[in-house]
Amino acid sequence: MCPFFYSPMKILFKYIRWISGLFFASTILAVVFYRFVPVYLTPLMIIRCVETGTLTIHHHWVPLDEMSPHMPVAVMASEDGRFLLHHGFDFDAIEKAAVHNMTNKHGRKHGASTITQQTAKNVFLWPGRSWVRKGFEVYFTALIELLWSKQRIMEVYLNSIEMGSSIYGLDACAEYNFGKTASELTRSECALIAATLPNPRKFSSKYPSAYMRKRQSRIKHEMRYIPSFPKEGEDYNPQTSSGGIYSTK
Repeated sequence: MCPFFYSPMKILFKYIRWISGLFFASTILAVVFYRFVPVYLTPLMIIRCVETGTLTIHHHWVPLDEMSPHMPVAVMASEDGRFLLHHGFDFDAIEKAAVHNMTNKHGRKHGASTITQQTAKNVFLWPGRSWVRKGFEVYFTALIELLWSKQRIMEVYLNSIEMGSSIYGLDACAEYNFGKTASELTRSECALIAATLPNPRKFSSKYPSAYMRKRQSRIKHEMRYIPSFPKEGEDYNPQTSSGGIYSTK
């Protein structure tokens, strides 16, 4: 091989290895860091500030045990019914969504994004549908499931997710839309908040439309089949659900 070609290739591979090592080390450290430290600012918060031209961010971090116990159940019923069973990716939901989208090409598309995937996107990434962003989402989802507990994933999710215009996290949503704290939210209010999550900037839990009330009722019904969310170090109790996939182990 020509030495004039070999030397630049060696340098190129050296830089690729160095950049790859730096990427993996920094991302793993970031995920470990947020395993223990509250997430006060996310890329989406910054993007929304740029889009709206304002620095207003309503966000209060609260521990999971200071939230209404109905809220984790509501978001599982709405967003990810198998959250306590899968390891970041719900392959059954992915398959069903793919079949639906292939057979209904002109209708509303179905997604299969899990709570872990949404947490990865909210905390570490930017909005978008490119294959590059999806690839990063898969990577961070796997890391989060490996290094965080289900309780930590749910805690970060409910503290970082967008729940209205400039409103992020459950406690801020409870204050600005219901005039109470996250721990005081009722089962019905939690179902209503979960009903807005497909598009919280379009759908309001403060001024719910008839469509939102319909979604709220459906979520309340589905919550019957989701067990009470377990505490750290505990497994879910199938006796707290009324049938469905969690009723037996």
